[in-house]
Amino acid sequence: MQIELLEGKLEQPGFWDNVEESQRVMKELKALKGTIEEFQNIMTRYEDAETMIILAEEEQDDSLVEEVLELVEDFKTSFDAFKIKTLLSGEFDSNNVVLTLHAGQGGTEACDWVSMLYRMYLRWADKKGFKVEVLDYHDGDEAGIKSVSFQLNGENAYGFMKSEKGVHRLVRLSPFNAANKRQTSFASVDVMPELNDDIEVEINEEDLRIDKYRSSGAGGQHVNKTESAIRITHIPTGVVVQCQNERSQHSNKDKAMKMLKAKLYLIKQQENLDKISDIRGEVTDNGWGSQIRNYVLQPYNLVKDLRTGYETGNTQGVLDGDLDPFISAYLKWINTEGKEE
Repeated sequence: MQIELLEGKLEQPGFWDNVEESQRVMKELKALKGTIEEFQNIMTRYEDAETMIILAEEEQDDSLVEEVLELVEDFKTSFDAFKIKTLLSGEFDSNNVVLTLHAGQGGTEACDWVSMLYRMYLRWADKKGFKVEVLDYHDGDEAGIKSVSFQLNGENAYGFMKSEKGVHRLVRLSPFNAANKRQTSFASVDVMPELNDDIEVEINEEDLRIDKYRSSGAGGQHVNKTESAIRITHIPTGVVVQCQNERSQHSNKDKAMKMLKAKLYLIKQQENLDKISDIRGEVTDNGWGSQIRNYVLQPYNLVKDLRTGYETGNTQGVLDGDLDPFISAYLKWINTEGKEE
């Protein structure tokens, strides 16, 4: 049994001398034990519901129906959440995740749409008990957010959030238009895992352009005081990462380099390349025809994922962070269809 093997490692001489290895083993052991405990809790809920059903039938007591329905719903919710986790088998699914949101076509509307998506992901993360770390934040010129990068720390964060990568389209009555006309806005969501320390990505320093700028907005530690924020551009691919959250320029650079390595590593994997130098860079259009999901608030209410076909009319629930049905549908889709992440 894997748990017994890992527990055996804890007792080996010198195990705790290797900090990185011991932390990795402890993290894996904790996750496995947590999975078993979660499964046992689900079985307890199942048995409670089953016992109550039998009791209601034997007693012919209609007053127990409401309690039975609550127990069944509780079991179903727990089971569905557990089932989602069984679909997380990717190399980095258990890792923390970095999300970067960018306003696309739509001007001020698009910036406001980014702020709505940002709120949606923060609500979802809060429900999951994930810790949020803002890495970079830029306000829109008039309203909303032009771009924001943030990290979610928690078990399977990347595995859950990889479903969100792509362009998100919003249709609604514009709050910024005097005529209150219907407006379409776009925002892109980039998703990348926090790489394990044992993943090596060779990057030529000569291929990098490093710019320093002043921190600004909600993510900055030293707002408008020091040029501690860092922007790194990988010239051959055009990939750009930036960080302003850390207390020093050096720390921001280290964090930005980790983000860059993760970004390039993912692209290299997706393009089946042997070398970073062969990456062509991502070609995406943050606008019409490139969206993965539509959020329609006018003339009707509907959120639909164009990849999986899953849809719901509860638009407010989705914008309040109810993303699990979309995540579940996506994970089933990539596992059933053999789609690449």
